[in-house]
Amino acid sequence: MGYFRKNIEKAQGYTPGFQPKEAGVVKLNTNENPYPPSPNVLKVLAEIKSEQLRKYPDPMGTEFRQAAGELNGVPADWIMCCNGGDELLSMAVRGFCDEKRPLAYPVPTYSLYPVLAELQNCKAIEIPFDSEFKLPAKLVKAGAALTIVCNPNAPSGSFVNADELASLADELKGVLLIDEAYVDFAENNCTQLVKDFDNVIILRSMSKGYSLAGLRFGYAIAQSSLIEGLLKLKDSYNADAVAIAAAAAAVKDQRYFKENVEKIKRERQRLTQQLHTLEFNVPNSFSNFVFAENTNRKSSEIFEKLVQRKIYVRYWNQPGIDNKLRISIGTPEQNDKLLSALKEILSE
Repeated sequence: MGYFRKNIEKAQGYTPGFQPKEAGVVKLNTNENPYPPSPNVLKVLAEIKSEQLRKYPDPMGTEFRQAAGELNGVPADWIMCCNGGDELLSMAVRGFCDEKRPLAYPVPTYSLYPVLAELQNCKAIEIPFDSEFKLPAKLVKAGAALTIVCNPNAPSGSFVNADELASLADELKGVLLIDEAYVDFAENNCTQLVKDFDNVIILRSMSKGYSLAGLRFGYAIAQSSLIEGLLKLKDSYNADAVAIAAAAAAVKDQRYFKENVEKIKRERQRLTQQLHTLEFNVPNSFSNFVFAENTNRKSSEIFEKLVQRKIYVRYWNQPGIDNKLRISIGTPEQNDKLLSALKEILSE
């Protein structure tokens, strides 16, 4: 006791979604893609040579940077590889924030943001969304060194259009980080803002749309001046050789990626419609999950009864969201099992 800094001693740390170990479960609690990654990824993994493991990886992940730059219409040096999108968030908070330079973000949102602020010992300014999850005007007035907007937002699935975020970027004196971990399932993204503003960083994840959550790979898009600063904060070899090769193969296979995304969008629409018939309020989602609230039963009770049936969704006992369930979009078969269980539970 007493060895860590005081803010570390007091910190609770981030709580990941539960990872069930038993077989035969329906796992809809951590927004994983229910479909396998591109066959090209599996081919690359099967062809990994011992030399790739014996030697250190390319510290810049050049193959991926070039592929992602081409995909997003930006130079390769506007891309930075990360050990998951969470590493980029950690680097940004460490790079831009301290005791006198606060972090700001609208809430409710991704629960890692306040944890990172606590670890960095910087002030976290939380600006509440309204009931329709519109971008709060007060974000500009927060005077933060770093402002993060999760878009599409988790856990709401709501989306702020690029024009509104462009206005925010234009007014901010600090950096705007747009967390687009779920943008693969939206109709638009904010890539253009990176080209228009030198204070914008976009976070992208390979976990959701590309089915690579187990690989831990994400990337940043920003103008080279910001990327050069962020590179000072990364580990010397933050992305391993296997991850770089697999992630590059995934982004190059856009046909497979788009087919999977469309399957999830169709199931999102079907699940939303079916939940409506079970008297759930389900706002439009632009992500690979829905945020649902039953009008007649407590979400905590529904959650527990689903667990008894080995069906896992996400529930938070937190003010403002304590009567909602975040449900990841599964396969049609998984979603049918969920719906069948919900019918049983609601009829009891």
